[in-house]
Amino acid sequence: MNIDTNKTTHAFKELGFTDFESMYTMLKANNVFDGLETGHITENDFYRYMLEVADNRVSLEQVTKAWNAMLLDFRTDSLAFLKQLRPRHKLFLLSNTNNIHKQAFDAILMDQTGISSLDEFFDKAYYSQHVGFRKPGAEIFEFVLKDAGIIATETLYVDDLFPNIETARSLGFKTHLLLPEEKIEDLRYSHD
Repeated sequence: MNIDTNKTTHAFKELGFTDFESMYTMLKANNVFDGLETGHITENDFYRYMLEVADNRVSLEQVTKAWNAMLLDFRTDSLAFLKQLRPRHKLFLLSNTNNIHKQAFDAILMDQTGISSLDEFFDKAYYSQHVGFRKPGAEIFEFVLKDAGIIATETLYVDDLFPNIETARSLGFKTHLLLPEEKIEDLRYSHD
């Protein structure tokens, strides 16, 4: 999925959250955002916190729209490539996310492709909100290894964030850092 976290930062700043970067980035999150993405707090707790920080000057709908602003669209060529890989390889998704985002990206996927969930492209999808851990922590990788019954040294892990790659590499995974100009389907010859 194409994501632009700057759009969420900008949207929250427009709502008066002047120090949003101290609350959330792709690499770090305060306790509320971390709790949301690890399933340790509910959506209602998240909304209560955000409305309190804003002194109730914003609505729940505005917070939802700002939080989901980073979710753009799906790369259909990448999805098609995953479909090609699936008969020959085990595919797993490991994503830091939360129920608010999952509902939004499932809706975007449905609108764009007619497919109801990313889960259809993978043998199993692991979402941080369900697992209780968040990348780049080693615990989430260890959970997936055990649950999926896979061996790190026989598994290629692809991510676009270096700290996540570092953790995976330290656990023995083969890794590929997906650069901004790369798409997953570009890897077909280097790791097929």
